[in-house]
Amino acid sequence: MADSVLYEVHDGLATITINRPEAMNAMNTEAKVALREAALAAAADEAVRAVLLTAAGRAFCVGQDLKEHIGNLAADREAGTGQTMSTVREHYNPIVRALTGMRKPVVAGVNGVAAGAGLGFALAADYRVVADTAKFNTSFAGVALTADSGVSWTLPRVIGPGRAADLLLFPRNIDAREAYDLGIANKIVPAADLATEAAQVARALAEGPTLAYAALKESLAYAAGHSLDEALDKEDELQGRAGASEDHAIAVQAFIAKEKPKYLGR
Repeated sequence: MADSVLYEVHDGLATITINRPEAMNAMNTEAKVALREAALAAAADEAVRAVLLTAAGRAFCVGQDLKEHIGNLAADREAGTGQTMSTVREHYNPIVRALTGMRKPVVAGVNGVAAGAGLGFALAADYRVVADTAKFNTSFAGVALTADSGVSWTLPRVIGPGRAADLLLFPRNIDAREAYDLGIANKIVPAADLATEAAQVARALAEGPTLAYAALKESLAYAAGHSLDEALDKEDELQGRAGASEDHAIAVQAFIAKEKPKYLGR
Protein backbone atom coordinates (compact mmCIF):
# COMPACT_ATOMS: atom_id res chain seq x y z
CA MET A 1 0.00 0.00 0.00
CA ALA A 2 1.28 3.47 -0.90
CA ASP A 3 2.84 5.68 1.78
CA SER A 4 0.11 8.25 1.11
CA VAL A 5 -2.22 6.04 3.18
CA LEU A 6 -1.01 3.95 6.12
CA TYR A 7 -2.82 0.79 7.17
CA GLU A 8 -2.32 -1.14 10.39
CA VAL A 9 -4.31 -3.84 12.18
CA HIS A 10 -3.80 -4.53 15.87
CA ASP A 11 -6.04 -6.62 18.12
CA GLY A 12 -9.09 -6.28 15.92
CA LEU A 13 -8.71 -2.54 15.24
CA ALA A 14 -7.71 -1.37 11.77
CA THR A 15 -6.22 2.12 11.67
CA ILE A 16 -6.27 3.90 8.31
CA THR A 17 -4.22 7.11 8.22
CA ILE A 18 -4.29 9.52 5.29
CA ASN A 19 -0.66 10.50 5.08
CA ARG A 20 -0.05 13.50 2.83
CA PRO A 21 0.46 16.15 5.52
CA GLU A 22 2.51 18.36 3.22
CA ALA A 23 -0.59 18.71 1.00
CA MET A 24 -3.11 18.91 3.86
CA ASN A 25 -4.01 15.34 2.92
CA ALA A 26 -5.44 16.36 -0.43
CA MET A 27 -6.38 13.32 -2.47
CA ASN A 28 -4.21 12.72 -5.50
CA THR A 29 -4.69 9.55 -7.55
CA GLU A 30 -2.20 7.53 -5.51
CA ALA A 31 -3.90 8.46 -2.25
CA LYS A 32 -7.38 7.74 -3.61
CA VAL A 33 -6.37 4.30 -4.79
CA ALA A 34 -4.60 3.56 -1.52
CA LEU A 35 -7.54 4.73 0.61
CA ARG A 36 -9.94 2.68 -1.50
CA GLU A 37 -7.81 -0.43 -1.09
CA ALA A 38 -7.37 0.12 2.65
CA ALA A 39 -11.11 0.56 3.21
CA LEU A 40 -11.89 -2.53 1.15
CA ALA A 41 -9.24 -4.53 3.01
CA ALA A 42 -10.68 -3.54 6.39
CA ALA A 43 -14.19 -4.40 5.24
CA ALA A 44 -13.16 -7.84 4.01
CA ASP A 45 -10.92 -8.84 6.95
CA GLU A 46 -12.94 -10.85 9.47
CA ALA A 47 -10.25 -10.22 12.09
CA VAL A 48 -11.01 -6.48 11.93
CA ARG A 49 -13.83 -5.56 14.32
CA ALA A 50 -13.64 -1.76 14.09
CA VAL A 51 -11.90 0.86 11.95
CA LEU A 52 -10.30 4.17 12.88
CA LEU A 53 -9.96 6.60 9.96
CA THR A 54 -7.67 9.50 10.72
CA ALA A 55 -4.94 11.63 9.16
CA ALA A 56 -1.41 12.87 9.68
CA GLY A 57 -0.48 16.52 10.18
CA ARG A 58 -2.79 19.47 10.73
CA ALA A 59 -5.60 18.58 8.32
CA PHE A 60 -7.96 15.62 8.06
CA CYS A 61 -8.46 15.90 4.30
CA VAL A 62 -9.12 18.95 2.14
CA GLY A 63 -10.62 16.86 -0.67
CA GLN A 64 -9.38 16.58 -4.24
CA ASP A 65 -5.77 17.57 -4.92
CA LEU A 66 -6.51 20.54 -7.20
CA LYS A 67 -2.90 20.79 -8.40
CA GLU A 68 -3.15 17.31 -9.92
CA HIS A 69 -6.75 17.95 -10.95
CA ILE A 70 -5.99 21.01 -13.05
CA GLY A 71 -3.32 19.07 -14.94
CA ASN A 72 -5.76 16.23 -15.55
CA LEU A 73 -8.39 18.65 -16.85
CA ALA A 74 -5.85 20.12 -19.28
CA ALA A 75 -4.99 16.62 -20.50
CA ASP A 76 -8.71 15.92 -20.98
CA ARG A 77 -9.10 19.02 -23.11
CA GLU A 78 -6.07 18.02 -25.17
CA ALA A 79 -7.41 14.51 -25.72
CA GLY A 80 -11.06 15.51 -26.02
CA THR A 81 -12.11 13.21 -23.17
CA GLY A 82 -13.73 13.55 -19.74
CA GLN A 83 -11.63 10.97 -17.98
CA THR A 84 -10.77 13.19 -15.01
CA MET A 85 -14.25 13.13 -13.48
CA SER A 86 -14.38 9.33 -13.60
CA THR A 87 -12.53 9.56 -10.29
CA VAL A 88 -15.93 9.82 -8.59
CA ARG A 89 -16.95 6.42 -9.95
CA GLU A 90 -13.52 4.79 -9.67
CA HIS A 91 -12.34 6.13 -6.31
CA TYR A 92 -14.68 8.21 -4.19
CA ASN A 93 -17.77 6.03 -4.55
CA PRO A 94 -15.99 2.77 -3.64
CA ILE A 95 -14.34 4.43 -0.62
CA VAL A 96 -17.65 5.69 0.76
CA ARG A 97 -19.45 2.42 0.00
CA ALA A 98 -16.75 0.50 1.85
CA LEU A 99 -16.87 2.77 4.90
CA THR A 100 -20.65 2.93 5.16
CA GLY A 101 -21.33 -0.66 4.14
CA MET A 102 -18.73 -2.59 6.10
CA ARG A 103 -20.23 -4.78 8.82
CA LYS A 104 -18.23 -3.17 11.60
CA PRO A 105 -18.15 0.33 13.12
CA VAL A 106 -16.02 3.09 11.66
CA VAL A 107 -14.71 5.98 13.77
CA ALA A 108 -13.33 9.14 12.16
CA GLY A 109 -10.70 10.98 14.17
CA VAL A 110 -10.94 14.44 12.61
CA ASN A 111 -7.76 16.28 13.50
CA GLY A 112 -8.17 19.34 11.29
CA VAL A 113 -9.91 20.65 8.19
CA ALA A 114 -12.33 18.21 6.54
CA ALA A 115 -13.49 19.70 3.25
CA GLY A 116 -15.12 18.38 0.10
CA ALA A 117 -14.41 14.68 -0.18
CA GLY A 118 -12.74 14.88 3.23
CA LEU A 119 -16.09 15.90 4.70
CA GLY A 120 -17.64 13.00 2.82
CA PHE A 121 -15.19 10.54 4.36
CA ALA A 122 -15.87 11.88 7.85
CA LEU A 123 -19.64 11.68 7.34
CA ALA A 124 -19.30 8.11 6.05
CA ALA A 125 -18.01 7.08 9.48
CA ASP A 126 -20.43 5.94 12.16
CA TYR A 127 -18.92 8.14 14.88
CA ARG A 128 -16.79 11.28 14.67
CA VAL A 129 -14.30 12.34 17.34
CA VAL A 130 -13.29 15.89 16.47
CA ALA A 131 -10.40 18.08 17.60
CA ASP A 132 -11.48 21.43 19.00
CA THR A 133 -9.45 23.08 16.23
CA ALA A 134 -11.12 21.15 13.39
CA LYS A 135 -13.21 22.78 10.68
CA PHE A 136 -15.67 21.41 8.13
CA ASN A 137 -16.57 22.80 4.71
CA THR A 138 -18.59 21.36 1.81
CA SER A 139 -16.35 23.28 -0.65
CA PHE A 140 -17.89 21.83 -3.82
CA ALA A 141 -19.80 24.89 -5.06
CA GLY A 142 -16.73 27.00 -4.35
CA VAL A 143 -14.97 25.27 -7.26
CA ALA A 144 -18.12 25.00 -9.41
CA LEU A 145 -18.75 21.34 -8.63
CA THR A 146 -21.61 19.39 -7.13
CA ALA A 147 -21.47 17.10 -4.12
CA ASP A 148 -19.68 13.77 -4.26
CA SER A 149 -18.28 11.24 -1.77
CA GLY A 150 -21.80 10.61 -0.52
CA VAL A 151 -22.29 14.12 0.89
CA SER A 152 -25.66 14.57 -0.87
CA TRP A 153 -26.89 11.49 1.07
CA THR A 154 -25.07 11.71 4.39
CA LEU A 155 -25.17 15.44 5.13
CA PRO A 156 -29.00 15.86 4.97
CA ARG A 157 -29.42 12.79 7.15
CA VAL A 158 -27.05 14.18 9.76
CA ILE A 159 -28.15 17.84 9.87
CA GLY A 160 -31.43 17.96 7.91
CA PRO A 161 -32.10 18.88 4.27
CA GLY A 162 -32.55 22.61 4.83
CA ARG A 163 -29.26 23.10 6.61
CA ALA A 164 -27.52 20.78 4.15
CA ALA A 165 -28.75 22.88 1.22
CA ASP A 166 -27.48 26.02 2.97
CA LEU A 167 -24.00 24.60 3.52
CA LEU A 168 -23.80 23.18 -0.01
CA LEU A 169 -25.03 26.34 -1.76
CA PHE A 170 -23.03 28.71 0.44
CA PRO A 171 -19.86 26.87 1.52
CA ARG A 172 -18.25 28.18 4.71
CA ASN A 173 -16.09 26.89 7.52
CA ILE A 174 -17.95 25.17 10.34
CA ASP A 175 -15.92 25.09 13.55
CA ALA A 176 -15.94 22.18 15.97
CA ARG A 177 -18.57 23.66 18.30
CA GLU A 178 -21.02 24.38 15.48
CA ALA A 179 -20.30 20.94 14.02
CA TYR A 180 -21.25 19.42 17.37
CA ASP A 181 -24.42 21.49 17.58
CA LEU A 182 -25.39 20.42 14.06
CA GLY A 183 -24.68 16.75 14.79
CA ILE A 184 -21.62 16.42 12.54
CA ALA A 185 -19.29 15.92 15.51
CA ASN A 186 -20.19 13.29 18.11
CA LYS A 187 -17.43 14.26 20.53
CA ILE A 188 -15.08 17.25 20.76
CA VAL A 189 -11.68 16.87 22.42
CA PRO A 190 -8.59 19.08 22.78
CA ALA A 191 -6.46 18.80 19.64
CA ALA A 192 -3.54 17.40 21.65
CA ASP A 193 -5.76 14.55 22.86
CA LEU A 194 -7.40 13.69 19.53
CA ALA A 195 -5.24 10.68 18.66
CA THR A 196 -5.64 9.10 22.09
CA GLU A 197 -9.36 9.82 22.45
CA ALA A 198 -10.26 8.63 18.94
CA ALA A 199 -8.25 5.45 19.43
CA GLN A 200 -10.01 4.79 22.74
CA VAL A 201 -13.44 5.11 21.15
CA ALA A 202 -12.44 2.85 18.26
CA ARG A 203 -10.81 0.34 20.62
CA ALA A 204 -13.99 0.15 22.74
CA LEU A 205 -15.98 -0.63 19.60
CA ALA A 206 -13.43 -3.23 18.48
CA GLU A 207 -13.97 -5.01 21.80
CA GLY A 208 -17.76 -4.80 21.56
CA PRO A 209 -20.50 -6.98 20.01
CA THR A 210 -19.47 -6.75 16.36
CA LEU A 211 -22.53 -8.47 14.89
CA ALA A 212 -24.86 -6.19 16.85
CA TYR A 213 -23.00 -3.14 15.56
CA ALA A 214 -23.28 -4.48 12.01
CA ALA A 215 -27.01 -4.96 12.46
CA LEU A 216 -27.38 -1.42 13.84
CA LYS A 217 -25.58 0.00 10.80
CA GLU A 218 -27.78 -2.03 8.48
CA SER A 219 -31.00 -1.06 10.24
CA LEU A 220 -30.20 2.66 10.21
CA ALA A 221 -29.31 2.61 6.50
CA TYR A 222 -32.41 0.57 5.67
CA ALA A 223 -34.80 2.74 7.69
CA ALA A 224 -33.55 5.88 5.93
CA GLY A 225 -35.23 4.77 2.71
CA HIS A 226 -38.16 2.63 3.85
CA SER A 227 -41.50 2.94 5.61
CA LEU A 228 -42.06 2.29 9.30
CA ASP A 229 -43.69 -1.08 8.56
CA GLU A 230 -40.72 -2.11 6.43
CA ALA A 231 -38.30 -0.89 9.10
CA LEU A 232 -40.14 -2.93 11.74
CA ASP A 233 -39.85 -6.05 9.60
CA LYS A 234 -36.13 -5.37 9.11
CA GLU A 235 -35.68 -4.95 12.87
CA ASP A 236 -37.38 -8.30 13.39
CA GLU A 237 -35.04 -9.96 10.90
CA LEU A 238 -31.90 -8.38 12.32
CA GLN A 239 -32.86 -8.96 15.95
CA GLY A 240 -33.29 -12.64 15.15
CA ARG A 241 -29.72 -12.74 13.87
CA ALA A 242 -28.33 -10.78 16.81
CA GLY A 243 -30.22 -12.93 19.29
CA ALA A 244 -28.63 -16.06 17.86
CA SER A 245 -25.08 -14.70 18.23
CA GLU A 246 -22.55 -15.93 20.77
CA ASP A 247 -22.08 -12.34 21.92
CA HIS A 248 -25.73 -12.05 22.94
CA ALA A 249 -25.43 -15.18 25.07
CA ILE A 250 -22.22 -13.81 26.59
CA ALA A 251 -23.90 -10.48 27.33
CA VAL A 252 -26.89 -12.06 29.04
CA GLN A 253 -24.71 -14.35 31.14
CA ALA A 254 -22.49 -11.43 32.14
CA PHE A 255 -25.51 -9.34 33.08
CA ILE A 256 -26.85 -12.07 35.36
CA ALA A 257 -23.39 -12.54 36.90
CA LYS A 258 -22.92 -8.75 37.20
CA GLU A 259 -19.69 -9.00 35.24
CA LYS A 260 -18.32 -7.07 32.28
CA PRO A 261 -18.89 -9.11 29.09
CA LYS A 262 -15.90 -10.17 27.00
CA TYR A 263 -17.22 -10.27 23.47
CA LEU A 264 -15.90 -12.54 20.74
CA GLY A 265 -17.28 -10.62 17.79
CA ARG A 266 -19.46 -13.51 16.61
